[in-house]
Amino acid sequence: MTDLMNDELEYLTFLEHLVEQAGEIPLKYFRAGLAVSNKSPRNDLFDPVTEADRETEQFIRARIMAQYPTHTVIGEEFGRSGPDDSALTWLIDPIDGTRGFVSGSPVWGVLTGLQRAGQCLVGAMRQPYLRETYIGDGRSASLTHNGQRTRLGVRPCDALEKAIVCCTHPDMYREQATQDKFREVLARCRFSRFGTECLGYGMLAGGYVDLVVEGGLSAYDIVPLAPIIEGAGGVVTDWQGNAVTGGGEIIAAGDRKLHEAALRLLN
Repeated sequence: MTDLMNDELEYLTFLEHLVEQAGEIPLKYFRAGLAVSNKSPRNDLFDPVTEADRETEQFIRARIMAQYPTHTVIGEEFGRSGPDDSALTWLIDPIDGTRGFVSGSPVWGVLTGLQRAGQCLVGAMRQPYLRETYIGDGRSASLTHNGQRTRLGVRPCDALEKAIVCCTHPDMYREQATQDKFREVLARCRFSRFGTECLGYGMLAGGYVDLVVEGGLSAYDIVPLAPIIEGAGGVVTDWQGNAVTGGGEIIAAGDRKLHEAALRLLN
């Protein structure tokens, strides 16, 4: 156990420096008239990608593969690389919230996390415009803002009627039945905020909101955030209550009773 914890401390230190360095790449493109491409093969779906996404992921990949050549790396823009039999896999979303990024909104972040055999070990989110780094290992989580570090902690909220709920956008639920379930939860909560992207999970870990409910996420969208949420005392699962390592429909809550109440509605 001691060796494992020493390893995780090494990963955390490496990861914190990595996302802070990587965050400077999209920052130089932000609000600078960057060209935007659609990487979706479907004409009815716009999935934006920019040179900032690609350059950021390439930077993160190169640093991980140089430091940990026996690990696997999976990223949004360049897929899988490294050995197929590694028990350790890094997941990268170079800009989580590209739509916000190209719209000039500061609500986006650089996500990187590490999982072992389906367990989210360490994860980090960097928002370079706000100079914020969220990092966690499932046991504790912290926020560093302009060099000042504070411990993150969720707040108690045991009922939907008291809860503030966040979601990136209702359109992320492409099936009507799934969207109807989401709106049922929404209708029971005190109020909601949309457009929060990955920062919604940071606000949850910091005790400012109570619930994040989202759909259609990939593993690299949520695995880096899970150790932050859990390290702050929260809970995050899919809508069936399972681990989030496969992405999908996700629910994160600061209070376990609130999580259970929302799951009952979603199911």
